[in-house]
Amino acid sequence: MKIDIQQFKKEYTPKLKPIIWRDQDNTLVLLDQSKLPFETVYVELKDPESVAKAIKTMQVRGAPAIGITAAYGMVLAVANKWLNSVDEAIKELQRAKQVMDAARPTAANLSWATSRMLNKAISAYQSGDVKNVKDLIQVLKEEAYKIFDEELDAEIRIGVYGLEKIQSGDTILTQCNAGGLATGTGLGTALAPVKVAKALGYDVSVIAPETRPWLQGSRLTAYELYVEGIPVTVITDTAVGLVMYKGMVNSVMVGADRILADGHVYNKIGTFKEAVIAHELGIPFYALAPISTFDLKSSVNDVKIEERDPNEVRYIRGVPIVPEGVKVYNPVFDVTPPKYVTAIITEKGIIYPPYNLTIRKTIEGS
Repeated sequence: MKIDIQQFKKEYTPKLKPIIWRDQDNTLVLLDQSKLPFETVYVELKDPESVAKAIKTMQVRGAPAIGITAAYGMVLAVANKWLNSVDEAIKELQRAKQVMDAARPTAANLSWATSRMLNKAISAYQSGDVKNVKDLIQVLKEEAYKIFDEELDAEIRIGVYGLEKIQSGDTILTQCNAGGLATGTGLGTALAPVKVAKALGYDVSVIAPETRPWLQGSRLTAYELYVEGIPVTVITDTAVGLVMYKGMVNSVMVGADRILADGHVYNKIGTFKEAVIAHELGIPFYALAPISTFDLKSSVNDVKIEERDPNEVRYIRGVPIVPEGVKVYNPVFDVTPPKYVTAIITEKGIIYPPYNLTIRKTIEGS
């Protein structure tokens, strides 16, 4: 089925708007995902420090959404300060980049977005396109909007390519939340093919593991799909193997926080387990992500797996569930080796093994 990408983009109206830029007073407004689904709370951010805090405390989460948020955080670094010169503003952007990059070190989109914004500012100044701070702010606003618009365009394309892997009647297992809440656009990456399929009249459903300890699957994926009218079933993280063994899953579709040039996929903890089980049972496992998520420079040994506060595991909504004094290991991501990844779906097309050859060819066009 041929789909007009630009027409779909014009007609697509997300029911959820996780990221809103308010231009009249230079304010970034975020739907606080740490409160969902029981409270709908928006937070207003005016500086890069508050953006970094929102990223770190997971008021905003998901690699693309973090990237968009950080891009607007770079705007906030100069839009709400009295700066005497462009040189001074660029120094402030460099400082803001350091502050925000430290908030979630594993997500490639974060440093990618802040680097893009900083490089845009420097190049615009050096070329003479920017002559004062006011000019610089406008250039940064336009660049941040481009990052958002490119992300939405990429997700629609990911959805269309991913549709090739879905038939009406399919049930897709996912992990964490890689829908519109995670990308900031309302559409998503791993959930994009599901939403495109739904828009085209397919009968499609999703199984969402709860995703401890932050429960992004049961809180966010379930909420998002319910709002969209897509059937979703929540399972415990420990039920993944059984539902695949019982034939309840046609494919696995997950997002990614970072993908290396050799095909190693970094995603929410639990993804590796899903990939191995799917591989053993002959179920296709797909990682879906925009090109901005790829890291062509790092090796597995270079990537730092983020560890979060052990108390996130020790407590559920303030109630202790682990005996006092017991050690807790709380990694946020895991890494899935290329052998378990059936294909990687991007806005540039579907990438198949051998990834050490095909990923660079797809991204660099060589």
